[in-house]
Amino acid sequence: MADPQEKVVIVTGASRGIGLAISQRLLSSPNTHKLVLLARTHSALDALHYQYPDQVEVLAGDVSDIGFAPRAVEVAVERWGRVDAVVVNHGVLDPVAKVGESDVESWRRGFDVNFFSGVGLIQAALPFLRKSHGRIIFTSSGAATGAYTGWGAYGASKAAMNHLAMTLGVEEPDVITLSIRPGVVDTEMQRAIRDTHSAAMGADAEKFHGLKRDGGLLRPEQPGHVIAKLAVQEGVKREWSGRFLSWNDELLEGFQEE
Repeated sequence: MADPQEKVVIVTGASRGIGLAISQRLLSSPNTHKLVLLARTHSALDALHYQYPDQVEVLAGDVSDIGFAPRAVEVAVERWGRVDAVVVNHGVLDPVAKVGESDVESWRRGFDVNFFSGVGLIQAALPFLRKSHGRIIFTSSGAATGAYTGWGAYGASKAAMNHLAMTLGVEEPDVITLSIRPGVVDTEMQRAIRDTHSAAMGADAEKFHGLKRDGGLLRPEQPGHVIAKLAVQEGVKREWSGRFLSWNDELLEGFQEE
């Protein structure tokens, strides 16, 4: 069983970028939090698993498989007896194509990864989060409220995520849910935007090329550490539940680092 001062946290998309930064921040805490980390392959998180064998369980698979993400709740409860927070951080940009040039099945696959997998995980975790008065933190995107050419499926799935957070804020009084906009972060997704998707995005791609060229991208640790703290630290207010907030919002000043 986990010590009450320790938190048991499930983190999806944990193998790189923001998810890895979240995981490393939680593991560096003196409270020795316990983590169930989800990735496509176990090897992607082997270093953390071997470095923190008493704190880390790794679950490898495809989040779009309906039974995969809920299995993380079973692992957490079997190993440590509770779930205190769920960080839904995974996501894919595909399909990157105009609405009139894409197909429904590609949108369905995108929503299976970005949205429905998160719904399944949350549904499995809610009975335990109610008991622990826990938290759900979504890594959302500015694309939820702003359009880019070719990003229809991605933006729509993130907008759906934000609405899910709002709904949970109304329905689950014992659980605090937040949706966090992480800003434009130097991740593999940004590399793919520049190297793979520029043609499909047209003129909208120049913004992201310019941010990389001019040093305007955030480090994963900047929003990642804020999200990690929101998952486990005191000071998160019940009246925030359901809101969509930027990682550097003034409300979250106490969770930001210099």
